Amino acid sequence: MAWSWRYEGTNGDAVDGPSESFGSQADAESWIGQTWRELAASGVTSVALVEDDRVEYRMSLLPTAE
Repeated sequence: MAWSWRYEGTNGDAVDGPSESFGSQADAESWIGQTWRELAASGVTSVALVEDDRVEYRMSLLPTAE
C-alpha cells in the first residue's frame, strides 16, 4: 500500500506539488508536518491523504480564523 498527498488550490482544483510516496500513513503525516508551510506559500490551500486511490482524509493548510 502506498500513501501520497494530493494538493488543491483555493478553488479545490488540483495543483502541482511534490510527487512523494510513503510506506505508511505515519511517514506521510510526518512529511506533511515538515513541509506544509512551503506548500502553503506556493499556493496549496488543502491536501488530501491518499492510500492507493482511496482518500483517507482532507486537511486545510490555511490558518484558522480567530
